[in-house]
Amino acid sequence: MSHRHFILHKPYGYLSQFVYELKRKKKLLGELFDFPPGTMAIGRLDEDSEGLLFLTTDGKMSEAIRSKKIDKEYYVQVDGNINQDAVDQLKKGVEIGFNGIKYITKPCQAFLIQDLPNFGERVKKIRDERHGPTSWVSITVNEGKFRQVRKMTSAVGFPTLRLVRVRIGDIYLKDLLSGEAQEVPNFQIPNPKS
Repeated sequence: MSHRHFILHKPYGYLSQFVYELKRKKKLLGELFDFPPGTMAIGRLDEDSEGLLFLTTDGKMSEAIRSKKIDKEYYVQVDGNINQDAVDQLKKGVEIGFNGIKYITKPCQAFLIQDLPNFGERVKKIRDERHGPTSWVSITVNEGKFRQVRKMTSAVGFPTLRLVRVRIGDIYLKDLLSGEAQEVPNFQIPNPKS
């Protein structure tokens, strides 16, 4: 059987799944593109997050891509003007809560983003300048605790307003528009960090 693989720019407000069995109506990935039967998301972005998501009909790929050897980079819009001290704390590791247990995140890559990314307007508007300044930071992690990046920015005093995954391994979101999917015929598992 020949498997099919896709990259998707997941929009805000969608679950990273195809089936949702609770009563409340949710937006699902199948509404965005005519994916073949058996397609599944590899890894997740929570409902409030956007950006690069891999999808495949080959379940064996999931473990390799979710591996801690593969970096995931996020562009994060935060409340306030994040400073270098906060970025340095993120790089070293910060204490967050996970399943009721305190956890120190592993050292990561982080830097201030000077040239504002152009992801277009989000469906749910982010507060405007009247509520104070915002800024952007890049955070690259290879672990994936629940809402980890959001908890990390809060831990250094700059809560996340918008979170967009821009890279998995050596595969980038690039110019893929929000809600757009692209089939990748000769899909290769992203190169792990060296």
